Amino acid sequence: VQLVESGGGLVQPWGSLRLSCAASGFTFSGSSMNWVRQAPGKGLEWVSRISNGGYSTNYADSVKGRFTISRDNAKNTLWLQMKSLKPEDPALYYCARGLAWATTKEWGQGTQVTVSS
Repeated sequence: VQLVESGGGLVQPWGSLRLSCAASGFTFSGSSMNWVRQAPGKGLEWVSRISNGGYSTNYADSVKGRFTISRDNAKNTLWLQMKSLKPEDPALYYCARGLAWATTKEWGQGTQVTVSS
């Protein structure tokens, strides 16, 4: 399993970013996928999940209405569109595979999101 996140960076408050995750080494279309994040000094926080076919999505209350998860199974790619970024959103963002991601620890190296004016 290989997951490579990209797209992070520095953005002003209320700005937008789009994160990408390139997946390989497993049948991408067979796995639900997640975005999770870790802020400095804090534990991992689940952000969003998308079903293997992309038809069902779930979001943490903290990002609902601002973030959108999507995927393209033909390209083995997962995205997270983030809008209206807040000061509490900065973190290392990871894509993670499957419902049991916290147990299997199948996630990438992360991409850093910084929100600052």
